[in-house]
Amino acid sequence: MKVRQAVIIAAGRGTRFLPLTRSLPKEMLPLVDRPLIQYAVEEALTSGIEQIIFVTAQGKPALEDYFDRSPDLELFLEQKGEHERLHQIRELARMVDVCYVRQKEQLGLGHAIYTARGITGGEPFAVILPDDIIESKMPSLRRMMAIYEKHEAGVVAVEKVSDEDTRKYGIIAPEPVSRRVYRVLGLVEKPEPSEAPSRLGIVGRYIFTPQIYEALAVTPPGHGGEIQITDAIQRLLGKQEFYAFELEGTRYDTGTPLGWLKANIALAMKRPDMGPELREYLKKLL
Repeated sequence: MKVRQAVIIAAGRGTRFLPLTRSLPKEMLPLVDRPLIQYAVEEALTSGIEQIIFVTAQGKPALEDYFDRSPDLELFLEQKGEHERLHQIRELARMVDVCYVRQKEQLGLGHAIYTARGITGGEPFAVILPDDIIESKMPSLRRMMAIYEKHEAGVVAVEKVSDEDTRKYGIIAPEPVSRRVYRVLGLVEKPEPSEAPSRLGIVGRYIFTPQIYEALAVTPPGHGGEIQITDAIQRLLGKQEFYAFELEGTRYDTGTPLGWLKANIALAMKRPDMGPELREYLKKLL
């Protein structure tokens, strides 16, 4: 069955960005000229996804408003003759079929994914964590969807991490299958370097079969007292295969203020309308 749906997790509290995120959802932070959440939506759409499901939390109406019609703003832009901006605003509302489900308790990524079970139904689905911005020639999610269609099994995105960073990621035990594709033999959540089965850490892209919900339903809280998606995947490994795709291109982790700032600078410097002036400005600062 084709992967048509993507679940975008936007329910985190954004505590690393406090006090800013008291009133602004972290997913609405600007990355050059678009909010973080829009990069996730655009990757999903260019990968062939037909429906977006946002998992949100209390205090995030800005996410819903952003992808909705804005008649007053449209009228204002039309009266001013700002036709290009008017087109951009209208396209945001047209670009995607969106629905929303709320995670009422912050019980971890596994729990956030589980809240979407009534919408995705019996279909395979993708999961995107918008903190991870992945720049590549072909969308990473599209590559993962091709792996799913070939093997009809779940897929996780992985990236090589340093020894000290194994404590920050779920780490897979890999068996090479083809270029950048591995069969997942096991997973460990945030292990010490000496206990990590590899240096391939799971990052914010997944494809799941509906059976992930059965595993999540019986997965107890794990590392940090949260329901870990890696623990649920481990439960499924005895019943079905899982694969991993090692990302190509560049991943920007915008989940911390420094990571977000680095991503803004890196992406802005690649823009022909900003890059040259920004480069000169940075030279003066240095």
